[in-house]
Amino acid sequence: MSEISPELPAGGSRAARRVQQALAALLTLGSVAWSLDLFRVVGLVLFPEQFLAGIYGICLALMYLRFPARRDTSKTSVPWYDYLFALVSLAACGYVAYEFPRLTGLAGSVTAETLPLAIALFGLTIEGVRRTIGYSLVVIVLLIVAYVLVGHLVPGQLGTHKVDWTDMLVYLGLDNNGVLGLVLQITVIVVIPFVLMGQLLMRSHGSEFFNDIAIALMGRRRGGAAKIAVVGSSLFGMISGIAAANAVAVGVVTIPLMKKSGMPARLAAAVEACASNGGQLMPPVMGAVAFVMADFLQLPYKEVAIAAILPSVLYYAALFIQADLEAARHGFGKVPVDQIPRVLPVLAAGWIFIAPFAVLVGALFILNSEPELAAMYAAAIIIVFGLAFGYSGRRMKLKDVRDAIFETGVGVCEIVVISAAAGLIMGLFQISGLAFAFAAYLVNLGGQNLLLLLALAALVSIVLGMGLPTLGVYVMLAILVAPALVKVGILPLAAHMFILYFGMMSLITPPVAPAAYVAAAIAGAPSMATGWTAMRFGWVAYIVPFLFVYSPAILLKGSVADIVVVVLTSLAGIWLICAAMAGYGMRMLGIARRTAFFAAGVLLMLPHQVSGTVLWLNIAGAAIGIGLVAYEFLLASRLKPARV
Repeated sequence: MSEISPELPAGGSRAARRVQQALAALLTLGSVAWSLDLFRVVGLVLFPEQFLAGIYGICLALMYLRFPARRDTSKTSVPWYDYLFALVSLAACGYVAYEFPRLTGLAGSVTAETLPLAIALFGLTIEGVRRTIGYSLVVIVLLIVAYVLVGHLVPGQLGTHKVDWTDMLVYLGLDNNGVLGLVLQITVIVVIPFVLMGQLLMRSHGSEFFNDIAIALMGRRRGGAAKIAVVGSSLFGMISGIAAANAVAVGVVTIPLMKKSGMPARLAAAVEACASNGGQLMPPVMGAVAFVMADFLQLPYKEVAIAAILPSVLYYAALFIQADLEAARHGFGKVPVDQIPRVLPVLAAGWIFIAPFAVLVGALFILNSEPELAAMYAAAIIIVFGLAFGYSGRRMKLKDVRDAIFETGVGVCEIVVISAAAGLIMGLFQISGLAFAFAAYLVNLGGQNLLLLLALAALVSIVLGMGLPTLGVYVMLAILVAPALVKVGILPLAAHMFILYFGMMSLITPPVAPAAYVAAAIAGAPSMATGWTAMRFGWVAYIVPFLFVYSPAILLKGSVADIVVVVLTSLAGIWLICAAMAGYGMRMLGIARRTAFFAAGVLLMLPHQVSGTVLWLNIAGAAIGIGLVAYEFLLASRLKPARV
C-alpha cells in the first residue's frame, strides 16, 4: 500500500474538508465498532454483507473526494463530478446494505433492480482502482472479464463455462463471492484495526523508538548503518507489515546513515528496500495477506504466523550477514558515536511500545482472541500509555488519537478498493471455472517434475505481481497457482507460503519494483539500478520458498531434530553463499574460492528430507564449508600482524 498524505486537501471549501474527515472517521470507527461487537450491543443485528456494503460505500465516497481523476496531479479542490461519484457510491452501497436480506433471496436473478446496482458497483470499483493504484490491476480485471465471456470458445484445458455478461455482473456485485466477499470482509473487519494500531504507534513516536533501539544495538558494529536498517525494518515491519510504510518510516533515518558510512546510494536504498519488504513476512501482523491466507486455508491465524517464523528469520539473517560481509569488504564505517544512544535508556523510555506488542502476541497466541480484537487491545494500551507516559517525555495528546482515526480512514481507502477488486477476480474465476482450468493446465505443463512446476509457479507469481499490491497478487495466485501445487502433493500451507514469497518478491524485482523505487527516491539513487541491487541483496527470498516446499520443517512442521538440522544447515549455507556473493569471508576471496564457498553453501541448503543422497550432499557441503572456513581463518590470522 502506498503512502497517502494524512492531511486533507488544502483547497476547496471548509465544508468539503469536514465531509472527508467525517467519512474517514466513520470508516475507521465503523470497523472498530464491528470488531468490538457494538452493533449487537445496541440491538442492531446485521448480515456481514450489509455491514461491508455500508463501509464500502463510505470508502468509495471518501476515495472519490480525495483521489484526483488524473493520477499525476494533486487534488486541491473537489470537482462537481467527484461529488456526484461520491453520492452515487453512498446511494448504491447504502441501498444494497439496507435491502441485502431481500436481494440475496433473489439468488442472483437479473432484474431491473439488480442489474443497475451491479453495473454501478462494478464501474465505481474499477474507477476506484484506477485512481488509487493505476491501470495495472484495471487491465488485469478487464482481461479476465473478457476471457470469462469468450472462454467457452477456447479449446482444450483452458476452456471455461459459458457465462452471460448480465449474470456475471450481478454475481460480482451482489453475491458474497464477489465484491462483498472474503477479501473485503477481512480487510474491513481485521486489517483496519491493525492499521489503526499502527497509526497510533506512529503518533506515539513508536517508529522513533524502533529506530533508536536499532541504532543502539547495531551502531557500534561494522556496517552498523546497514544493520540498523535490517533490525529497524524487521521490528517496525512486525507491526506495520507494509513495505512502502516501512521504507518511509525507517528509511528516512537509515538511508542517510548508510550513505554517510560510505555506502553507495543504490546499495543503501537496496538494503532498506529488502529489509522493508520482509516486514510482510514477519509475525505477528504480516500485513493483510496473512489474515486472507488463514481464511483460504481454513486455519487459525496463529498457525500461519507460527509457520512464518523460521522463513522470516532466515530472510533477515541473510540480509544481516550480507550487510556485515559487504561492510567488511568495502570498509563501510560505523555510525558516529555521538549519534548512538545507549540501550538501557532507550528501553527504559520505550517500554510503552513493548507492552502493546506483548498484549498483541498474548491475545493472539495465548488467549486465542480474534485478530481484530487483539489489535483493539493493543491499540487501547498504546492510547493509555501514550497519553500517560509518552516516549522520551513526549506524551500523546487527544488530538493525536483523533488524527490517527482520520489517517486510518484515509490510509485504508486504497487497500479497501484493492480488496474489492480482489473480490471481483475471485468471483470471475469461480463463475467461469477458470481457476480449475488454469490449475489443471499448470499441473500438465509441469508434468511429473515438481521442480519444474515450482519454477513455473514462481515465474507466474513474480510476473503477475509486477506493479500490484501484495494482497491483490496473493488472491490471484491463491486461486490460480496454489491449487496446482496442492494437487501434486505439496502441503497446502507450504504452497500458499510459496506464492506469498514470490508475489512479495515482485516488489523488489525489476522492471517493476515499487519497494525498491520508494527507497531509491529517498536515497536519490537510480531506480532500476536499485532494483537490480535489491534483487542481488535479497537473494535468499528466491531460494527459501523452494526449501520449505521440500522441507516442511522450516515451517515448523516436523520433529524437533529435523527443525534444528534444517535451521543450522540453512544458516550455514546462507553464510557461505553470502560470502561468495560479497567476495569476502574473513578476507577478500578470489574467483576460485568464491565458487567453492558458493558450492558448499548450495550443498548445505539442500533439504535433507528429500532423500538419503541429499543427506550425504549436506554432509559433503558441511565438510567443504568447514575446510574453507578453517583455511581462511588460518590465513587471516597469519596476515593480521602484518596489518598492524
